[in-house]
Amino acid sequence: MVASVNSRFAAHPGPDRRPTAATAVSSKPSRKRAGSIDRVLFWALVAGLAWVPCWYGSNDLVAWAINACVFPSLAVIFEISILARGTSHPVSIREIAASATLFIAVVVWIVIQNATWTPSSWHHPIWEMAAGAIERPIEGSISVNRDLTTLALLRLLTAASVFWIALQLCRNPTRANSLIRAIVGIICVYAAYGIASLAFKDGLNASRGFMASTFVNPDHFATYAGIGLIAICGLIMRLYRREAVMSGGSLSFRVASIIEATGQQGAVLLGGAFLLVVALVLTGSRSGIIATVLGLVVLGALALRRGRGRIGKFRWAIVIGAVLVAAAFLAFGDMFMGRVAEVGVDDETRMAIYTITLRSIFNSPLLGYGYGTFMDVFPMFRDRSIGIQGYFEEAHNTYLEVFQGLGLVFGTMLVACVVLLVLRCIKGAAINRGQGITVPCVAASIAFLLGVHSLADFSLQVQAVALTFIAVLGAGVAQSTRAIFNDWG
Repeated sequence: MVASVNSRFAAHPGPDRRPTAATAVSSKPSRKRAGSIDRVLFWALVAGLAWVPCWYGSNDLVAWAINACVFPSLAVIFEISILARGTSHPVSIREIAASATLFIAVVVWIVIQNATWTPSSWHHPIWEMAAGAIERPIEGSISVNRDLTTLALLRLLTAASVFWIALQLCRNPTRANSLIRAIVGIICVYAAYGIASLAFKDGLNASRGFMASTFVNPDHFATYAGIGLIAICGLIMRLYRREAVMSGGSLSFRVASIIEATGQQGAVLLGGAFLLVVALVLTGSRSGIIATVLGLVVLGALALRRGRGRIGKFRWAIVIGAVLVAAAFLAFGDMFMGRVAEVGVDDETRMAIYTITLRSIFNSPLLGYGYGTFMDVFPMFRDRSIGIQGYFEEAHNTYLEVFQGLGLVFGTMLVACVVLLVLRCIKGAAINRGQGITVPCVAASIAFLLGVHSLADFSLQVQAVALTFIAVLGAGVAQSTRAIFNDWG
């Protein structure tokens, strides 16, 4: 009875509970300061994402250290600002409770893998062998190389900090769309640099005729360019959905609206899309191009499912996009088709690596060998199916490496953590009624691109690709939460 009275009193406050004019005035500067802090943090995040590809795609120890300082610091500053404001988070942790729980469990398990206080029966035999070789005791652990596991954990936490800051800052749909546009611009700049480097034979891969921009491997830049291509196609679809008139009025008026949308705002987007298609083709990456095409198919499927009554607008965007892709392939497709004809679409060595990695997984299915330790584990199981030459640091299959390092249970948890977030984006793309619909569609499509590509390569283990994707995923989840539908729908 008392609780019901109190609830009614809270719902209908008396005169003494109403905000005064002085309170309303004093709250305006605080809101303005909070907005300024968020804007500064947002553009700092964008600047960080612009830096990430610069140093070999951040596939280097120096870049890992810099990124581990920059992005977690932004997350810490945001948390301090939340405490100082005395407000709640824009997106509650409860919105992603399942993924957060799985992620925390995986992080705890990685710490346990690196611990020396675990039961000796859990420790890998390599530690006992090493102790016998140097004739002195060595503290063992589940991980076969604690330094590699620590580095892998550092990269994982860096990605988590990018996701968290993007999730919180991109609850506002305007800011979420700004993030997509900024990422598109960043990727276009690196694509233009890569094309110029290839034209002047100035670059690590230019002498071999393939374009990699600042990345070490053309395949990795192919996925990076694919992220940009999917994002810019999402922006193009958004433009035609908002600006083109496909029903009502005369035919000449509808055609004029399409031409106007294409010639004004659409010109820059279409030019950027053509640039990214050319860059993608010039990488000569079989898996990267195929995965990007599949990602674009998913984007089109989500857009058409959401558009329904406005399918005509999307049809125009799809037709124009198809023309751009066809033009790029006609002009620059010889390199890609030549590489496919030369080496085919499979690789016997890579299949042998998969088989050996699977055998190692089944040898320790529960404990694993330590997160991120593939380069030390693989030589233990290497056999004559692979030549004696060559040193393999990656399995060219991210899933196999995750299961090998974490074990099947916690490896599944890490994969499920991301899958649940992607499913949230797919759901958000289906029911979002606000201006943030583009972001969940793009995030889900990019996730499909990288999910497919990770079956044949390790682009997700390159921070330039991983952190860019995680930022888009955070924005997509932020635009798929229940709070968005209440506040922005």
